[in-house]
Amino acid sequence: MTARSNRQKADQDPAEWLPPAPDALCRYGAEWTATKLRWGLAVDELEQDRLLDIAAGCGGTDVEFTPAP
Repeated sequence: MTARSNRQKADQDPAEWLPPAPDALCRYGAEWTATKLRWGLAVDELEQDRLLDIAAGCGGTDVEFTPAP
């Protein structure tokens, strides 16, 4: 992610912002999901819907995470 792209994103979740590069979408969705799972963070309905939409187009993308201690 470029610095400019990161500034545009700010603290928005995937329901509000997605990376502009289509080839980054699957990785972004997987990493966002892994972070939420690792730390046991809540996901609101709009965020979940967007993540499921992303995942539907990302066959074969694994989400790997280690639960936080």
